[in-house]
Amino acid sequence: MSPSRDASPVRNWAGNVTFASTDLRSPTSVEQLQHLVARAERVHALGTRHSFSRLADTDGTFVSCAALEEPIVIDSAAALVWVPAGCRYGELATALQEAGWALGNLGSLPHISVAGACATGTHGSGDTNRCLAAAARSIEYVRADGELITRSAKDPDWAGSVLALGALGVTTRLALEIEPSYDIRQDVWLDLPLPTYLDRFDEIMGAGYSVSVFTDWSRRDTLDLVWVKSRVDATVADGLAWGARAATTAQHPVRGHDASAATEQLGRPGPWAQRLPHFRLQFTPSVGHEQQSEYLLPREHAAAAVAALARLELRPPLLVCEIRTIAADQLWLSPCGGRDTVALHFTWADDDTAVARAVTAVENALIEFDPRPHWGKVFGAVAAEGIRTRYPRSADFRRLVTREDPDRKFGNEFLSRFVY
Repeated sequence: MSPSRDASPVRNWAGNVTFASTDLRSPTSVEQLQHLVARAERVHALGTRHSFSRLADTDGTFVSCAALEEPIVIDSAAALVWVPAGCRYGELATALQEAGWALGNLGSLPHISVAGACATGTHGSGDTNRCLAAAARSIEYVRADGELITRSAKDPDWAGSVLALGALGVTTRLALEIEPSYDIRQDVWLDLPLPTYLDRFDEIMGAGYSVSVFTDWSRRDTLDLVWVKSRVDATVADGLAWGARAATTAQHPVRGHDASAATEQLGRPGPWAQRLPHFRLQFTPSVGHEQQSEYLLPREHAAAAVAALARLELRPPLLVCEIRTIAADQLWLSPCGGRDTVALHFTWADDDTAVARAVTAVENALIEFDPRPHWGKVFGAVAAEGIRTRYPRSADFRRLVTREDPDRKFGNEFLSRFVY
């Protein structure tokens, strides 16, 4: 039986990118997937399409693994969970919570697929929390010749195998580290003075298990929101000490939007799965019709980089800027690879001309701080220049791709330009 085929235009989640191919296949078994990949001239995996660049594009065949009939399997003895590639984090989190287990970290959106998030360096927040791919301990994927390959953390090329931008093959499932379930409370603070934030950056960003700061930069001397997610057995930060005030109603990260889409706040404790994301699974996340950019810098540059942003005029098209911290990992193509990181994230209105202008201004302001753009988000020529040199192990990754996919079956224009 052949996998189902959809010949409609293929667009990303926000609708701002229409991909080159209209050939989208959805195999229901690994065997179907192997046959499809082996026969294809060009092929690329497509997850939940939460990408704003052409990283996932192909002029050949798209493959979605959402229909693969693979279960979530919890290995309690090893403290691992095997996850089908097309599974979304919200679905995985629900299954783990019901079984008394948890992940150590989640991204802002529970709507994204596990394999797609790991492949692109997507992350959550927290001084001690690494990017989502760093939780992986094994990966199974279909190689260019159709063979099903399993790699583990013991493999010498492991650091290039999970966060691989789809260049090695089509992932079928991954094994992630898990831990016993825990509860989180989420407190929101308003109107944080910018000078205090710059002076006490480490203290504020370390005030919870996961901390995010949101602002639309309409006020140059004040940041709009500080979201502090704390484990219930930890000391709760007092934002009054920073000159902020406690929110008494639920907040949406983007000014003027309905807070019912956001996860529970006001210090009410609840399961990790319902507090670590910013948005609830049943709602459209963020704004929806938007574009996004993100730059990841060495943490030591955080205060200077934030101060540089405060001097820019980004409205419009800026809807909100989010500041987060992430711990270093050792993955070859990770934007957090080898360095503790501050992430500066931008949600833009969907206006190509205005976004291009704003992105150029941001990149010019940040370029001295050694930024790495998020692979799956909008970035411009300033950040793109010399991007390969910002990854010390990029040559090792290219050698791995040459071994696994010598004909670049999984390649595309984006990979050719920025990776190969």
